[in-house]
Amino acid sequence: MWPRIASWPWSSKRVVPASGVAVGGSGVAEVSVSSDGVLKIHKITAATNPGHVVNPAQVERQVAGSFVYGLSAALYGEITLKDGAVEQTNFDSYNVMRMDEMPRVEATLVPSGGFWGGVGEPTIAVAAPSVLNAIHKATGKRVRILPLMNQDLKKGA
Repeated sequence: MWPRIASWPWSSKRVVPASGVAVGGSGVAEVSVSSDGVLKIHKITAATNPGHVVNPAQVERQVAGSFVYGLSAALYGEITLKDGAVEQTNFDSYNVMRMDEMPRVEATLVPSGGFWGGVGEPTIAVAAPSVLNAIHKATGKRVRILPLMNQDLKKGA
């Protein structure tokens, strides 16, 4: 466990830290799952190595934006077919995270200076594992199939 995580003052047992790691980035999700299985993602803490950083505020925003995309895919990313055609033809029929659903994202930049690279893409990959590990810690259930909107997250279910 990361030393910084071990020292965080958790407000209650229902908010659970977990981590997912990928090349170029890592993430920790704080979630709660209600007794009826409703998931709430409270906060994402992410770290990434962007190589060189010219504008740190812009890099932090790109990391936050990557979590919008990654969490949207994990929660809602489903494409269904009807009569051989895709049913989700635009954003009115394909769910993405809305502002009121989006957790706070805290980005930590760890620039190595070794390369010039992308900053949004690496952290997309840690969105789902971070949340799935936190769900496992909160409920004891290991979810292995996405999207989460199709999963029963109740404890013991």
